[in-house]
Amino acid sequence: MAHATILLTVFGALFLCVTSVPFKKQRDVDIYSFHINSTVTSRYAINVITSRVANRLNESKVVHFEVKIPKNAFISKFKMMIEGKTYDGIVKQKEEAEQQYSQAVSRGESAGIVSSVGRTLEEFKTSVTVAAFSKVTFELTYEELLKRRLGKYELRIHAQPMQPVADFKIDVYINEQPDISFLEVKGNFKTQELSSAVTSTLADSTKEAWVNFYPTREQQTQCCGENGLNGDLLIEYDVKRSEQKGELQALNGYFVHYFAPTDTQQIPKNVVFLIDRSGSMRGTKIHQTRMAMLKILQDLSEDDYFGLSTFDSSVHDWKPELLQATKKNLQEAKAFVNTMVARGGTNINQALQNGVEMITSHPRQGSASILILLTDGDPTSGETNTMKIRSNAKEAIGGKFPLYCLGFGFDVNFDFLKEMALENDGVARRIYEDSDADLQLQGFYEEVATPLLTDVQLNYIGAANLTQTTFKQFYNGSEIVVAGQITDNNLETLQTEVIAISKDTNVTYQDSVSIKDVIDVLPQHENFIQRLWAYLTVKQLLEKEMTLKGDEKEAAKKNALDLSLKYEFVTPLTSMVVTKPQEEEIHVAHKPKEGEKQKIQRISAKITDLGARSGYQKINNRLQGSKVEGRSISLSGSADSHSFVSHGIHNLFAMAPVEAPNRFGVEYFLTERLRIPSQPHRPKNVPITPHPGHQTRFLISAQPKAICYDVPTGHYKLRLLLDSSSNFSMNAELSGNGFQLIAIHYKTAKLLTSTNESVYSDEKLNMKLVWGQSGHNSIELDSMSIFLRDKVLDITMGSVRVVLLLHKKGNEVFLWPSVRQLPKDANTQGILGKTDLQYTELPDSKVKIMDQEVLAQLTSAIDYRLPAAPSVQCWLVPFQSALQGELSDFTISQL
Repeated sequence: MAHATILLTVFGALFLCVTSVPFKKQRDVDIYSFHINSTVTSRYAINVITSRVANRLNESKVVHFEVKIPKNAFISKFKMMIEGKTYDGIVKQKEEAEQQYSQAVSRGESAGIVSSVGRTLEEFKTSVTVAAFSKVTFELTYEELLKRRLGKYELRIHAQPMQPVADFKIDVYINEQPDISFLEVKGNFKTQELSSAVTSTLADSTKEAWVNFYPTREQQTQCCGENGLNGDLLIEYDVKRSEQKGELQALNGYFVHYFAPTDTQQIPKNVVFLIDRSGSMRGTKIHQTRMAMLKILQDLSEDDYFGLSTFDSSVHDWKPELLQATKKNLQEAKAFVNTMVARGGTNINQALQNGVEMITSHPRQGSASILILLTDGDPTSGETNTMKIRSNAKEAIGGKFPLYCLGFGFDVNFDFLKEMALENDGVARRIYEDSDADLQLQGFYEEVATPLLTDVQLNYIGAANLTQTTFKQFYNGSEIVVAGQITDNNLETLQTEVIAISKDTNVTYQDSVSIKDVIDVLPQHENFIQRLWAYLTVKQLLEKEMTLKGDEKEAAKKNALDLSLKYEFVTPLTSMVVTKPQEEEIHVAHKPKEGEKQKIQRISAKITDLGARSGYQKINNRLQGSKVEGRSISLSGSADSHSFVSHGIHNLFAMAPVEAPNRFGVEYFLTERLRIPSQPHRPKNVPITPHPGHQTRFLISAQPKAICYDVPTGHYKLRLLLDSSSNFSMNAELSGNGFQLIAIHYKTAKLLTSTNESVYSDEKLNMKLVWGQSGHNSIELDSMSIFLRDKVLDITMGSVRVVLLLHKKGNEVFLWPSVRQLPKDANTQGILGKTDLQYTELPDSKVKIMDQEVLAQLTSAIDYRLPAAPSVQCWLVPFQSALQGELSDFTISQL
């Protein structure tokens, strides 16, 4: 029996991939139809992706389906139609789905997942075996509320079928009650080759708009070659706002209120920038921060007052008080910014206290105050307890103004920043380490640069179960959205009142709407306001739950869970279970959170307990025989890439794509779990014996932190993996930071991979794949496939799957292997063939591995098993303890 469980993780635009054999003239797997249908009703988008795929072979074939959707979205439906039967996904509580998963895995069934892959996207991936000359239809639905930023809404649709498709269509329909003020289509599908395939139409009433993208197969090939389309259709629009009181809609017992007045004057602001200049900001980060700050200072209005502080181990104020943004002061501030040099630790607590003091000691009537913190790391100087820092910040700010936290890169504790911002009426935003980081900083500032109202309160008579109704500040170009239930059955008109403070006075906006009127919407979307309310409520409850404690925290979590189940949303509290046709295979779809280090650790602990309750050792033994990509979530070092999850969770996150760079969202990385054989007579308290010269550091998955060990640099030939039952072996030559040559043997075939190329040979065939070379990049034969994707070589031979990654560090280029799948009940040997490393943390910097107590050092290591090579936290132990043997036990004479 071959069951499969898929974790469905989602948020973002969309992507589809069906693996094929590019060097064959006729495709074995043909995507003959690919449609994306998006309907936006009053900013609420319901998107359906439908892919129809045919197996053209006279034998069964595994077909892969991948889609990228917005991170802000919830998947609400997924189904597969095969040979007249429909297999629907069912949303369940995460723990229930995980228990079902664990039971399936204990029977030797396989697993899969969805992952986060970009700034704005997450990826869902699944596969199914399709019979000879048969077809399968995949259909995925996701929902999102479009958020207004800088005066426009943005709908992003991403498509990458991996082959030209004869029937390719993207259809977008937008229906807005106020008139659409502008509509613009952008994205890289607007290239010269594809421009004629894009059409946009705005109805005469300007309440409706259509965007269509119908490229021919020839256009797809001309644009993008035999791999087909790979890009975005980006639709931007806004609506007219003649009514300053907002837009109020009611339908089927629910209402939504969009509030974005434009008739108010800009409020002068008091803004303090707290800039991290610790040692980790050295280089590009500090340069980009300087560039962004120079532009931000230039954009300050003369009515604004501002302060500027940099901090490392201590805090350095430009001036001790707020100063007006005059030309002279701005010139001096820019000179100060140009002198910023990265050095020292990270004293976030003192920086926040100084910033709050700077604002509160210089109050100005009729102004709006804003505190903006930019940091790229954990607090390391002064007060380092994040709970205490949060408490200090909340007490000092006292609800007087918002705190915005910008987390630069992935070494930052994003959970900490997000919780602290939410507790102080602000938001946290990740700044990605890309060439446009300075533009990201400027873009965020532009969103809060023009406050129009403060202390906004929205009231509704005859309604309950309201989403958030109080907002510390409202900024130009944004929008306040409130939804709720109409509880008074006798009510014919819903009334609303908005009270706020503008530049010079208190203001009040009032509006009403007949709840008897029927909004002109498509029949299938007649409950869109109810679903919008549920979507917004769940989003806000998940944020609120992060900052609550005790019973209040559990109540918010339960409410969010109940709504997620009722409306079938895949959220961080739920998973979607899909029963597949092959002998009732099971998929589980799960959604991760952005930068959720501690949250994922807690989840993994629960699953570990679950594994223990259901026969932990048996499950983990069977996991080695399932068709699973051996991967877990990285949880240390940064908000998104950190120490390994092991135990029962190890294979739960199996099919996360290896291509996902670690700067994008939540990251999954591969684990080779090492079993420690019982050796009762080994000596205890084994010290760490440092080797002279350069070391190569290896990582092993474990809980609660990874284990790492150093191997002295030399030209070793090592046995990495040997499974005699599968006639599979992998050996490698270690040199410098990694491996220079890796040899894989399978039956009579051999694959020899260097940092330049991979050469495959058997009794009948000899082929070459070259790193970085376009064109031929795959080999697919009976029971074997090899795919070259950028710097990742994905190899499946029989029931073993490994991935080889190409890395560059300084001037050195090297390979690194990672095991994704091992055969059932395999008796493997080699460094990567061991399983189940377990240890206990002891006082005095010791860990206990089996009956062995060894000195350990808490440090970090680069995990080269991911393309992005994130830094992770680990316990450094002697390699003899980690491998339960000497290095000579794993050396060989030839590859």
